[in-house]
Amino acid sequence: MTATTPTEDHHMTPTDVRTDTGRITVRYSHEGRMATVLIDRPRKLNALTLELLDDLYTELRAIEHSDARVVVVKTAGEKAFCVGADITQFAHFTPAHMWKRWIAEGHRVFNYLARLRQPTIAVVDGIAVGGGLELALACDLRVGAGTARLGLPETSLGTIPGWGGTERLTAVVGAARAKELIFTRRQLDADTALGWGLLNAVAERDDLDTVTTEMVDRILEGAPTAVQVSKQLVDAAAAGAPSSILEALASGFTAATDDFAIGVTAFQNKTTPTFTNS
Repeated sequence: MTATTPTEDHHMTPTDVRTDTGRITVRYSHEGRMATVLIDRPRKLNALTLELLDDLYTELRAIEHSDARVVVVKTAGEKAFCVGADITQFAHFTPAHMWKRWIAEGHRVFNYLARLRQPTIAVVDGIAVGGGLELALACDLRVGAGTARLGLPETSLGTIPGWGGTERLTAVVGAARAKELIFTRRQLDADTALGWGLLNAVAERDDLDTVTTEMVDRILEGAPTAVQVSKQLVDAAAAGAPSSILEALASGFTAATDDFAIGVTAFQNKTTPTFTNS
């Protein structure tokens, strides 16, 4: 798949938000049980500004309260998934503004993305560095093109990964590898990122849509409540919460859903369950 500026699709319901020099920079569409968020700033390699982050937050809030069951995060253009923060914007911030606004805003938006009840998939087509990699890390899963390159180059600017990269990268690849990427500013190719667990799948660009859709379909085959509660349990476990307590509570909760009865009946009858999300 080659990411391009999207055209209107009468099967989708796009929400167009604030513009960047006359261009829409964030698009949200909802088709069936999948929501797609597209960051559309290819001329700037999808660099992130405060305004774009605010627009992204608005769209994520709409998705959280929708009936979407999977969220796909994509960006426009062939060169870069996202090159991170727009340096021309933050280079002029005072230290106090960096502390109170720039870093806080990135955490607000990326934390919201990470805490969505729906599973999220980042489609990494091209370069994902700095805040761009941190954006991808805020998603649950990552599918990358064979041309993808991933890294955290902030120390070359005299600063550090500031939007959750140190924490989320460490959780995914471990402390030693996270330190290597941050200290040396190494960019991983797609195959290495796959081997490290930083990508969940790699595909040729023309096949990205297909591979992503296959992953979405597999997620959609599960009972919606069970999938979303499982996401919360894994996130809680990563934060040190005891599974013996939370899994007991979650099992009791999911056992009370109609989907649990549907799943058990289908298993006994050797049929495919049709879940109702209730």
